Amino acid sequence: MPELPEVEVTRRRIEPVLVGRRIEAVETTPPSYFFVTPPTTLRRRLRGQSVSKLERLGKYLLATLSDGSGLLLHLGMTGQLFSDNVVSPRLLSATARASLSPEAQASFEIDAHTHLVLRFEDAGPAVLFRDVRKFGKVIWLPPGETHPRLARLGADALTVAGDPLFQATRRRKVAIKSLLLDQSVLAGVGNIYADEALYWAGVRPGRRSARVTRAECMRIADGLRRVLERSIETGGSSISDYVAPDGQDGGYQDERRVYARTGQPCKACGAPIRRKVIGQRSAHYCPRCQV
Repeated sequence: MPELPEVEVTRRRIEPVLVGRRIEAVETTPPSYFFVTPPTTLRRRLRGQSVSKLERLGKYLLATLSDGSGLLLHLGMTGQLFSDNVVSPRLLSATARASLSPEAQASFEIDAHTHLVLRFEDAGPAVLFRDVRKFGKVIWLPPGETHPRLARLGADALTVAGDPLFQATRRRKVAIKSLLLDQSVLAGVGNIYADEALYWAGVRPGRRSARVTRAECMRIADGLRRVLERSIETGGSSISDYVAPDGQDGGYQDERRVYARTGQPCKACGAPIRRKVIGQRSAHYCPRCQV
């Protein structure tokens, strides 16, 4: 988390708050592995720039600035990108959440986990990047330059087609679940949507990639597009920390068929959903609907 749908929802909802505005001030926490570009460089390079465009590349967001440089953001596992005028319990600590009454509004105050704050000349809402575990990343790109992280990305998962996926599986010994998580094959897929796509395709996550047929790859591609597009429509999956930039929760978690439903009945056949570890990642599947 967040995966392609959550990042795309973030892009769409933060874009009106970010694009077309000139940065007046940049606030950061001290240097850490969160900052691939040092905070001092970020403060110097971003101040006075306006954001002309915001794109999503796999799980990355790339803001193009007025001087042609770029600001590359990765939300990692627990990253939250939002404006400072929103409220959500997911922006609070677990202790603070527990003390809230059901009708209380969860106002947010900048804390030690808010690593990047962009303030603008128009005095409108600031944009905040918060990440409790610091697995997110902030990178400044000089004009005309890209980054090795982007160069390694495969095709965007929203454009996945069955034939290229089938070719990628040939002579591959890794499990099909692991192949789908390989960002050099498909950019944007993570645990949730790999499990869900394989369910809709009727393929078990532990099957060796080379043993997946062309017809099954067609179904996997269709399943991926289906679950990704539906998740974007519903605002993504708010299972743990994810919250959209406007403070809203996603709704796709209520439509999951297998992910994190271990022991619960399959919604199609009633068999208990199973969990197994594949490549050090959890995988969930229905033992009857998937073969």
